[in-house]
Amino acid sequence: MISVRVYRKGSDTLVAACDKELLGKTFKEGDLRLEITPFYEGEDADEEMLLNRLSFCTVANLVGKKTVSIATKHKLINDECVITIDGVPHVQLVKM
Repeated sequence: MISVRVYRKGSDTLVAACDKELLGKTFKEGDLRLEITPFYEGEDADEEMLLNRLSFCTVANLVGKKTVSIATKHKLINDECVITIDGVPHVQLVKM
């Protein structure tokens, strides 16, 4: 399962999504630190719902193998832009 939260500010829409089992965890690797805070906590989502939310966002923060693989599979992100912190994939998306 994936957790998806949508934030709106003016004309921008941010989607924060992560693999649900990562909520509340912190990952560290070298100088990098990734905290999966309540920022990501939202609706329970499947692939279809995540794709729907990503279709209208202007910015997205995506964390976790399931979440990032959906965005990669549907060519919403380039897998070369994905970083991995302590084995957890993370990517940010900005539509211009």
